[in-house]
Amino acid sequence: MKKVTGVRFKKSGKIYFFDHCELDLQKGMNVIVDTAMGEEYGEVAIVDKEVKEEEITEPLKKVVRIVTDKDKKMYDENKAKEPEAKKIFEEKVKKHDLKMKLVGVEYKFDGSKVIFYFTADGRIDFRELVKDLASVFRTRIELRQIGVRDEVRRIGGCGVCGRSLCCTTFLGNFETVSIKMAKEQNISLNPSKISGNCGRLMCCLKYEECVYTEKLKRLPRVGAIVKTEDGTGEVVSVETLKERIRVKFKDGEDVFFKKYEAKDVIVIKDVQVDDSIRVEDVDSESDLKELQELEKLEKREAKNEDDI
Repeated sequence: MKKVTGVRFKKSGKIYFFDHCELDLQKGMNVIVDTAMGEEYGEVAIVDKEVKEEEITEPLKKVVRIVTDKDKKMYDENKAKEPEAKKIFEEKVKKHDLKMKLVGVEYKFDGSKVIFYFTADGRIDFRELVKDLASVFRTRIELRQIGVRDEVRRIGGCGVCGRSLCCTTFLGNFETVSIKMAKEQNISLNPSKISGNCGRLMCCLKYEECVYTEKLKRLPRVGAIVKTEDGTGEVVSVETLKERIRVKFKDGEDVFFKKYEAKDVIVIKDVQVDDSIRVEDVDSESDLKELQELEKLEKREAKNEDDI
């Protein structure tokens, strides 16, 4: 085990580990750290966390110093330049007739590079734009295409729960979310109810996934045949968190239902797990098509995550 300090460079951004170099650091303190791209201005998010050696990327970079007045002044000056940089970028995009939307601008701490974050449908050939921008800013220019989730993280907003978006408050990394998670949690497969402000599946579907996955291993699926104290019947619904099932019985022409604790029944014949989205799972054909498109986007963005 090794003690490290966690530093983030953006609000609710990913936390990176650094060697604190015996500095007396406290959470929320601004520091200058050494990175592969040079010195960067960040905020201490974790102090003296013990992590396994294999979880650390060697060589572990160091916290250079606690921010000085001079550092703070340089950081503020860089921030003050961003509005003008946005304006220039948008003018140049219009000049080159490129279909791209600017999301944010970031000056590196030492001023050696300006990064422009943008969204666009598909790939954009922006080589001439970069040359044009470099002639204006007289420094290195980087254009970084980001996904819609990162765009909403930068813009902010409130979710359907009424609280500030998770991605703008505490969510450091985006994890892959799937329709399967919504199905396992018995959530209505209505695209408008399971999609976030970004138009993608809500990140909060991931939060309880491990609980549902573990419990579902012990529960029969809908359609399974089970033996109960009242006879043999078919499972028609499952209360996953309570580990309770509802069973349908047939007595001649009569049909009746009864609930049981899952531990009190014996599975005679279970059904095969089907994670596909079917017409009977949704309200309309249009919902089905929208969900299938959402699933495709999720898989595509998960595949390209390292490139963004």
